[in-house]
Amino acid sequence: MSAITVTGGPVERSDEVLTPEALDFLAELQTRFGGTRDELLAARRARREQVSKTGRLDFLDETREVREGDWTVALAPADFRDRRVEITGPTERKMAINALNSGAKVWLADLEDANTPHWANVIGGQVNLRDAVRGTIAFTSPQGKDYSLEDPSSTPVIVPRPRGWHLDEEHLQLDGRPLVGALVDFGLYFFHNAKELLERGSGPYFYLPKMESHREARLWNDVFTFAQEHVGVPHGSIRATVLIETIPAAFEMDEILYELRDHAAGLNAGRWDYLFSIIKYFRDSGPEFTLPDRNAVTMTAPMMKAYSELLVKTCHRRGAFAIGGMAAFIPSKDPEVNDQAFAKVRADKEREAGAGFDGSWVAHPGMVDLCKEVFTEVLGDRPNQLGKQRDDVSVSADDLLAAGKTPGDRTEEGLRGNITVGIAYLQSWLRGNGAVGIHNLMEDAATAEISRSQIWQWIHNEVTLTSGEKVTRELVDRLVEEEYAALEESVGTDAFADGEWEAARRLFVECALDPDFPDFLTLPAYTEVLRLEKA
Repeated sequence: MSAITVTGGPVERSDEVLTPEALDFLAELQTRFGGTRDELLAARRARREQVSKTGRLDFLDETREVREGDWTVALAPADFRDRRVEITGPTERKMAINALNSGAKVWLADLEDANTPHWANVIGGQVNLRDAVRGTIAFTSPQGKDYSLEDPSSTPVIVPRPRGWHLDEEHLQLDGRPLVGALVDFGLYFFHNAKELLERGSGPYFYLPKMESHREARLWNDVFTFAQEHVGVPHGSIRATVLIETIPAAFEMDEILYELRDHAAGLNAGRWDYLFSIIKYFRDSGPEFTLPDRNAVTMTAPMMKAYSELLVKTCHRRGAFAIGGMAAFIPSKDPEVNDQAFAKVRADKEREAGAGFDGSWVAHPGMVDLCKEVFTEVLGDRPNQLGKQRDDVSVSADDLLAAGKTPGDRTEEGLRGNITVGIAYLQSWLRGNGAVGIHNLMEDAATAEISRSQIWQWIHNEVTLTSGEKVTRELVDRLVEEEYAALEESVGTDAFADGEWEAARRLFVECALDPDFPDFLTLPAYTEVLRLEKA
């Protein structure tokens, strides 16, 4: 009998996932690596406290030899060399099938920002992944519509994204303490699917989110090394693409790849969390770090251009893939809206392909062909652009920190948008849906994080809007009342009453306005989820 206590309720087919052997494996992962995770989270807090005093980050002196050294990561497996279009989305069964039928080269099976960690989602997602790996995933909707794989032999490469290091899984306990969520997500998928994937000519590939240092990458590498030996698959079977979506990680791209070099596949420019991280890290470093409206910050802003070009240069120098950011647009029934949005998406993907990225992300099957077309115009029959070295790129610490050079206005419309998106997204998240279409954009936890952190920063730096009004607690309180009423009107009184709108509003306001800034919105939101599950 496993030492792990399962406190979550019954989930269909959970016996296929929570086997005694799988739980024993999770217990080993937790025992070996949980303590190091705790130390690294403490190191994050210490580093942020230092930044709050200095308002500064820089490249590390102690790892200069790594940055200047001549080394490369391991050669990518054959099925993971063409990544020109990747579709992201949660592991919910219907959406998983749609992603696998989309024609993308890769499906990022998201157990993180596009997924609420309800116990049913955590375990149900693993069941769905198990079926997806074996090509047997199918679904019948309540309306009787059947969904299945159009061609099980020609589906995207499956790349799960486990939760970040900061999240725990409260439904699985060892010695009275919750397991690390990242180890649960990784461990269950790897244990049940690694050998099956290798037999099918693929492998256990992962996206790794929200890392802040090469020491956190080293921990992942240690986890991979142990897991491969434990399960009995060759060293290097695992391949990981790391999201560079925190500002401290942008200063350690070389080091992160180096730590993972036997297992590294590439880096991804996770733009939305990156903006959140800049705001979070420098929220009390003065007005020069305040950003304009979220939708006004594009990848052509000086600091974003520096970040993305440094990522391409670093990856290609090391033989790793550079993957671009999200096209979050959801096709509309309005042709005019579609025309404008598709033009913006095309321009963004053309920028990425021209800069040397090897592929990029979309959030909806309807955007796959556009992204594939743009990258194919540059790649042709080549699988990637690893040969495009960006020796012309030179990026300094000042370039990465040039938030004050970001063009754009700070408007009441942008402030209202932050409030609406934040509350609407949280309401859906609490009810179990972490990928939410709002105003024809696919929102996930990262955009909600930007919304609430920007409000906090604007208040504490006394930002003045284009209207001439200063952002204060009183102004935000008034706008929250107005936007909340508008949300109720648009949803309808009965549907509004059936939702978790009041809890969403309370959580958002607390995280946006309380002086004590929570590191992640999803931490108090997860506590609320646990309360709702018990209700």
